Amino acid sequence: MALKSTVYKANLSIADIDHSYYADHNLTLARHPSETDDRMMIRLVALAINAWQLQALCNGDGTLGFGIGLSDPDDPDVHITDYTGQKRLWIEVGQPEEKPINKACNKSDHVIVYPFNHAANVWWKGLEGKVNRQSKLQVHYIPSDVAQELGNLAERSMQLQATIQEGQLTLSSDKGTVFVEPERWK
Repeated sequence: MALKSTVYKANLSIADIDHSYYADHNLTLARHPSETDDRMMIRLVALAINAWQLQALCNGDGTLGFGIGLSDPDDPDVHITDYTGQKRLWIEVGQPEEKPINKACNKSDHVIVYPFNHAANVWWKGLEGKVNRQSKLQVHYIPSDVAQELGNLAERSMQLQATIQEGQLTLSSDKGTVFVEPERWK
């Protein structure tokens, strides 16, 4: 028998001062049995950091949300989709291989990858030359110690405040505050 995903609810208030984006999002995250709290929270952080692009890419006429997740490798972890069904922004969390990255670049206007574990440097050194030609691709590294701190904020029901200023995200809840400043690799 297959294990079912665990459902998490998050009320996320975003104040993106850098992009003048202010909104509240009521989110449902399905955490696959093989997904860690760290990875799930990186998905949430990726959504918060890029929420402003809903307005920039779709003039607000689209959807911002989570993909199916680990159960479907052909679906992004986070996406912005316009009302024609076109993926305008495709976000992957972790260390995808070259083929899925190229496929995402063919299916979407913009692709962002957020690697976060201790082996990310090795992964990137092996992949960088293969995907450098992808003009739609950006890679933003989140240090593994920050990912672990984010994982500590995970609860089945979360009230979160995300403030983005000068490229740094401050994520706060009753359990604490984590500062996230992704390092752009590409």
